[in-house]
Amino acid sequence: MKKIKKINDGIKFTIIAVVLIAIFCIAITPVTLQNDTYYTIKIGEHIQNNGIDMKDQFSWHEDLNYTYPHWLYDLLTYKIYSQFGMMGIYLTTCLLSCILGITLFFVSSKISKNKLISFFVTIGAMYLLKGYIAARAQLVTFILFILSLYFIEKFLENRKIRYGIGIVLISTLIANLHVAVWPFLFILFLPYIGEYLIAVLADLIIYKKVQERLLKIKIKYSSNNKEALEKFQKELDELQAKVSKIKIKRSKSIQNPYKIKITKNKNVKWLIVIMIICAFTGLLTPLGDTPYTYLVKTMQGNTTKNINEHLPMTIAEQPEVLCTIIIFLAVLTFTKIKIKLSDLFMIGGLAFLMLESRRQLSMFSLIGSVILSKLIVELITCYDKELLEKINKKILHPFIIICMIVLVGWQTYDNVKTKYNDKFIDETQYPVKACDYILENIDLSKARFYNEYNYGSYMIYRGIPVFIDSRADLYAPEFSGLKDDIFTDFIDVSSIGTFYEDILEKYNITHVILYSNSKMSMIIDETKDPHYSKIYKDDYFVIYERVK
Repeated sequence: MKKIKKINDGIKFTIIAVVLIAIFCIAITPVTLQNDTYYTIKIGEHIQNNGIDMKDQFSWHEDLNYTYPHWLYDLLTYKIYSQFGMMGIYLTTCLLSCILGITLFFVSSKISKNKLISFFVTIGAMYLLKGYIAARAQLVTFILFILSLYFIEKFLENRKIRYGIGIVLISTLIANLHVAVWPFLFILFLPYIGEYLIAVLADLIIYKKVQERLLKIKIKYSSNNKEALEKFQKELDELQAKVSKIKIKRSKSIQNPYKIKITKNKNVKWLIVIMIICAFTGLLTPLGDTPYTYLVKTMQGNTTKNINEHLPMTIAEQPEVLCTIIIFLAVLTFTKIKIKLSDLFMIGGLAFLMLESRRQLSMFSLIGSVILSKLIVELITCYDKELLEKINKKILHPFIIICMIVLVGWQTYDNVKTKYNDKFIDETQYPVKACDYILENIDLSKARFYNEYNYGSYMIYRGIPVFIDSRADLYAPEFSGLKDDIFTDFIDVSSIGTFYEDILEKYNITHVILYSNSKMSMIIDETKDPHYSKIYKDDYFVIYERVK
């Protein structure tokens, strides 16, 4: 009866946890659509009507090559939009956010073996991730990466083929949904492989296997020399006796290490095979060699040096991240807890990637939360083996449930109140009225607009060809196939690093649309530049006609 009650309590707690996580995930999902969503809709429409032609159809630049890096997500998003409009995209984003939070909770609880700790850590992780919850392909791949981590852990535990198949299927999906992050899947394999290789190398050195093999070879070839044979045999016996003592000592050390647990899991060899198979799933896309070349080309270009999410993280500006890192360091430094070498590699590697590029905060939060849950559970067990069991027996205690509801309620209210009056399209950020004017008064077949990066996608959504949009890589020569570096030219103009008229003359620009408070707009107005005639202005945007 006690066992049945325990199972029932666990199920009831899981239901409460899932509902609260879902509420919180919906609360942090933004109503206002992000700029990438707009071009996603139009590209999805183009794919449905014309297929994947590997050419850009939405800027007025001619012969731009386009890799369609998230073609499947674009297509699915358009299908949702065509049936349900902006509301459909918002509700889908809410649903994906809930799936992400719930998946993270289940994976964390399965690996850490504790639902209560996993719940609180999941809420914390989703709070850190709220800036990344948007109608973008990354939201789907976050879910897939968490499942990949779970499948890897389970495969190493029992080597069941279904987990290997799951990893391969996820690799194929990511290669089609968001090819830019496909290489990250292989990063998840590396900590486990690294631990295995270090364990193997340690055995080779500590057990002196090379020396032992050399002595056996010497014995084999000294069969005709009795004196040498006895000498080598004696050395071998001494070495084997010494190794025997080392093995006993090392066995005790492995069972009770000081801080870092190193295990030689033989299933890692099969995990390497799965990783190799996954490397070939990049061929299972309509994108040619894009899965293998996209990251290389991106790193060769200068887009990552000028886009905010790709820049190195300033840790002082992220107090939540700083606190998380301090918690990790404090737990590992000042407690008796021991960490697996693979987990140490994982969290250290993700922290490095996060500091190199702030967008990797998302992966640090996702994967790191699972490791943190495991460490907290081990920490509690280390000091009181029965405490968690006592908590689990009273997991439905009113105090625990109230704490959960208060935490989620407070955070939910804090997030909902800031977006209560938000609309799907933010007219302060996107030129809604300005685009109305353009479509009613300007012949697009003859116009060549200069526009800014952040709202180019919205102009594409409205059917207006652009100079640039948030598909940054498209405008770099590594991807575009052109000699001109359109992205760099935009950076130079927008930062007033070069005289804007020179660049606009180079591209034969006919019209300019700008934020009203942009540097270029203020210079044109202040200097009363005769090359530009203001034909439209609202509270947020201005349009100039370029007079040649």
